[in-house]
Formats: sequence, structure tokens, C-alpha cells
Amino acid sequence: MAEPANASPLVRIDRVSKHFGEGETRVDALREVSLDVYPRQVVALLGPSGSGKTTLLNIVGCILDASSGTMDLDGETVLRDGRWQRGDLRRLRLEKIGFIFQFHNLLPFLDATDNVAVVLKLAGVDMSAARKRAAELLDYLEVGHRRTAMPAKLSGGEAQRVAIARALANRPRIILADEPTAALDSKRARIVMDLLRKLAIEQEAAIIAVTHDEKIFDRFDHIFQLRDGRLDEPSAAADDPAEVPSG
Repeated sequence: MAEPANASPLVRIDRVSKHFGEGETRVDALREVSLDVYPRQVVALLGPSGSGKTTLLNIVGCILDASSGTMDLDGETVLRDGRWQRGDLRRLRLEKIGFIFQFHNLLPFLDATDNVAVVLKLAGVDMSAARKRAAELLDYLEVGHRRTAMPAKLSGGEAQRVAIARALANRPRIILADEPTAALDSKRARIVMDLLRKLAIEQEAAIIAVTHDEKIFDRFDHIFQLRDGRLDEPSAAADDPAEVPSG
């Protein structure tokens, strides 16, 4: 997908660098990385271990600070010259960002509905409304029939859909995924990526995924390669991404 006309990027990263340590022990994890991701786009970050993928994802997720550079999220400058522009990063994450991980990390003592509702509860939503929203999301992701199941009773694909529902609970427009399909077989991996594409389109969201999973490369609009902390020019994925299943 080309950059949408007249659209502003949901994620704008401008010359962001990150180093660890000083002097002879200094490691440059990111070197002046610039990247724009627009609404309705699904992009991948590729690269060998130590190339800076997870570091970049954690900076976009406002989990890790940068050494320098500027970042705008959903039209707000949240990082300028390596300094955070908001004091409450936890609130920023709740408002703007959803996270999906390789392992679903569902709370084992809560059923599927409450695993989603707990995120809304943390944001101050009363439990009744939170559970209603959770049920709607589980239905949307076609796993509503498992809403009372405990995580141990869910299949890998079902658990990942519950994790996606949790990531969407607060209606974020920026979704960050760290190896979201690594624990799934080929069929389930493609289903999950088709769901993410559907979400990007229907909710005008931007999705950034770190992945090594070659079987889903054709599900991305752009693939960015990180090498030694530097971002290569993007390559476009398949011109014809798989059709998103309806319903």
C-alpha cells in the first residue's frame, strides 16, 4: 500500500539514535533511524539478532528512551531531541498504543473476557463496561464462543486472538507486535496476520511488527531491514496481499 494521499503518519520517527554505555563499552543500537508509518499500513521490521529491531519497537512503545532524535505518535510530539515530552508515559501507552507479543502472556487465573477487561479497568473503566467491550472484541475476532475459557484451555491461535483483543481494548491507533506469529503454524499465522490487516483498515490503525517469519512476508505493505542499527530503504511486500476474510 502506498502512503495515503493527504494523510499524516501515525508514527513519525526522525533521526532517532540509541546507545548503551560510554567510551570503549559503548554500543550503538540505533543510528539516526527515520521512519513514517501511516494509517491502514502494516509494516515489518526485519534484521538479525542485535540489529536494533526490538530497541526500535520499545522506543516507539515508549518503554525505552532514546539517546537523540524526535518522534511523533498520532500527531503528538512525544520525543524531542531524545527527551520525553510527557511525564506520564504509562497513560500515553494506554491512550495510544496496543502491544502484541510472541507469547500471549494471558493471566492464567482470569478467563478470556477478564484478560481483555483488565486493561480497561486499569484505564479507569468500570468493570461492567469493560467486560461488555471485551465481549464485543472477542466476538469481532471470532473467538467469542471461548469468552469464559481459561488460558490453559485455549488453543495457540485462540490465545493469540484474545491477546489481540486485549491490545485493542483501549482503541489504540498504533499497534506494536513482537514476533506475533512465531509460536503458530503456517495456517494460524496467516489468519492472525489477516486479522491484523483487517484491523488496520477498519480502525485506521498503523501496525509495526518485528518478525523473522517468512511465511507471512506477503501480508505486509512494506518491509524495513535493520542492519547494525541503520534502516535500509523499504521493500514493498506482495502487490496483492491475501484477501481479508469477512465476518
